[in-house]
Amino acid sequence: MSSADQRVIWFDKLTRHDVGLVGGKNSSLGEMVRELGAKGIQVPQGFATTANAYRAFLKANTLEPVIAETLAQLNEGKLSLQTAGAQIRAAIISGDWPEDIRAAIAKAYKDLAHRTGSEDLAVAVRSSATAEDLPDASFAGQQETFLNVKGEEALITACRRCYASLFTDRAIAYRQLKGFAHDQVALSAGVQHMVRADIGAAGVMFSIDTESGFDQIVLINAAWGLGENVVQGIITPDEYQVFKPLLKSPGFVPIVAKTCGSKEQKTIYASGQSGETRNVPTSKTEQSAFALSDDDILSLARQAVIIEDHYGQPMDIEWAKDGATGDLYILQARPETVQSRSSITALKSYKIEQTGETLSTGLSVGSAVAAGSVCLIESAADIDRFVDGAILVTPTTDPDWVPIMKRASAIVTDHGGRTSHAAIVSRELGLPAVVGTGNATHILHDQQEVTVSCASGETGIIYDGLAAYEVEDIRLEDIPDTETKVMLNLANPSAAFRWWRLPVDGVGLARMEFVISNEVQIHPMALVRFDELRDAETIAKIDQLTREYKNKSDYFVDKLALGLSRIAAAVYPKPVIIRMSDFKTNEYAGLLGGQAFEPVEANPMIGFRGASRYYSDAYREGFALECRALKKLREVMGFSNVIVMVPFCRTPEEADKVLAVMAEHGLKRGENGLDIYVMSEIPSNVISAKEFATRFDGFSIGSNDLTQLTLGIDRDSEDLAALFDESDPAVIWMVETLIEHAHASGIKVGLCGQAPSNKPAFAELLVKAGIDSISVTPDSFVSVRQHVALAEKKLAKP
Repeated sequence: MSSADQRVIWFDKLTRHDVGLVGGKNSSLGEMVRELGAKGIQVPQGFATTANAYRAFLKANTLEPVIAETLAQLNEGKLSLQTAGAQIRAAIISGDWPEDIRAAIAKAYKDLAHRTGSEDLAVAVRSSATAEDLPDASFAGQQETFLNVKGEEALITACRRCYASLFTDRAIAYRQLKGFAHDQVALSAGVQHMVRADIGAAGVMFSIDTESGFDQIVLINAAWGLGENVVQGIITPDEYQVFKPLLKSPGFVPIVAKTCGSKEQKTIYASGQSGETRNVPTSKTEQSAFALSDDDILSLARQAVIIEDHYGQPMDIEWAKDGATGDLYILQARPETVQSRSSITALKSYKIEQTGETLSTGLSVGSAVAAGSVCLIESAADIDRFVDGAILVTPTTDPDWVPIMKRASAIVTDHGGRTSHAAIVSRELGLPAVVGTGNATHILHDQQEVTVSCASGETGIIYDGLAAYEVEDIRLEDIPDTETKVMLNLANPSAAFRWWRLPVDGVGLARMEFVISNEVQIHPMALVRFDELRDAETIAKIDQLTREYKNKSDYFVDKLALGLSRIAAAVYPKPVIIRMSDFKTNEYAGLLGGQAFEPVEANPMIGFRGASRYYSDAYREGFALECRALKKLREVMGFSNVIVMVPFCRTPEEADKVLAVMAEHGLKRGENGLDIYVMSEIPSNVISAKEFATRFDGFSIGSNDLTQLTLGIDRDSEDLAALFDESDPAVIWMVETLIEHAHASGIKVGLCGQAPSNKPAFAELLVKAGIDSISVTPDSFVSVRQHVALAEKKLAKP
């Protein structure tokens, strides 16, 4: 029998080119079974009904004219979408199976039971449309899936319901939106051996960062039980990010982000009922625990890379972990259709001028900002009252919501992760969305004016009121090449991937203290000497944050290493210079438990800060945790591009003490390729430059502190602001002298600061002095690169 006449085909007989025969989902499953099984990709065994079987079913029941007439009445406005969809689905479900198709499905089901050695075989029945997952469209979630189907009659019924799901309201609306003719799309039902994820875990992963388009990341969402809750955005799943290039190196663990989702419920089998599942609450232990081990995360990430390499494009993949065997399975894989298809010639940078109170936060989708009026809708039954251009606020969305989502200016949900339906559709529509807030429908109300911001990295924020904001286009084609390296100053790990398309030469300053303040939150000494704390509220907060750790110090090391790893990954393998913590004592005291370990100083700016802390008994144990985090970052996670920098080092003798402590904790200069730099922000760094050069591999000029201490001006003083000038001859002498001495010793010199972006003449002075690199904030990168290019061109003229 030719493929044109076949009613059922086994997955191992299919390839990716059989989309017209069995749809995109099933042809992809067949491709993976045939081509990737030997590479470790496990796909549950199964078969697919063909598009020919679907058309034969319609013909045998005279359904084609019924469908055509009903859709014509819909287009003419005589029927509503809901009525038209319901009539077509009812007609299909009431149809009878041609005997040859019924027999073919029944035989294949019996054969599958024999192949899997299961007498009471449970299968998943998934719909696969023949126009599914084309390059410019994602049909994800448009048709139905039926799980835990047992027995021949239940399977036959599930296949008929799959056919009917080709005409759900959302599927009809989506095909109209994308311009697909309804009669040109057929449906194939994929029948697979059911993976026992009901007692394991399941989820979705992308082989690309869904928000920034950074193509070196695998993004994984996971939850307990079957995966429908993750796909539909009913719960907030765990989220993991893995850096792909370092997966190739055995022994490294390049997991750069781990966020434990609330996972409020899970989908399991309904006892004794075929085709039925049910949601049950998860235990507190399940809610607070990760659904995947690190080994599982790495295994899934490697599988994502194998699948991506085979298809030659970023992929959207559903997976499941069998709770009985511990095996990981791939349930489907389709092309990612948003980031991988975008042609970006410019980056948009959003700046909010002034905001109201923060009302709620969640995971950001996109990078845009929208301001407007709230339209709160808690049920799909009420979508008719949506107001065009409003900000849609809802507990969660499914494909039935698409018709109003495309009319919204932004979307906010209580539940869901970055791979949920709300996130996928918002991304495709180009709308900012904040998902998984947990409380938006309780905090916000109809007609309330708010601002939705996804411009601050991975955390999306809803502000009270209509905030003023600016949008700047950073045109990539306008960025010239320069001999002087132009690098970025980065502090926020969640925003690091946003700038991966900029042609930067690395990160010239990564501020560790930002990561400690925002991601760790706890003073390191409060973890090392936890038993010395007396404040009950502080103790309770620290206990809550560190609840998954037997050793509280490990919490600091892990959180700090994870935060810094995203900055290191964003520009890998280019250098990333990480400055050890440079809080002032009053800033350290603001961390949880910090007040118990910090002195009160009259002038913290030139007090107990920087290098002097690292060898002091008052902080030495805290500094050891910083060293452990950087050692883990370089040697366990694999980010050998990381350079360590010591701030505010007053004398060469102090440098010796700090370097000795660092070596004691595994950060020895020159070992495993480790470079150690020193900040040059004190006049003594310039005066004793030759001595410092024998101890370090590079200098980084901190222009703000160097100007402050050279001119004797408090940089925060409004009264003296007019005198604060990096271009003052005394400061320029400091810069030029340092460069001269450093280069004479074969040492590199960079500068971090905004002066080169604000003052083209200052950029020219630096280039003329021979500066090796300049590091600036991302929004200043283009202007500084242009200023440097002009300076180099001017200096090159005879």
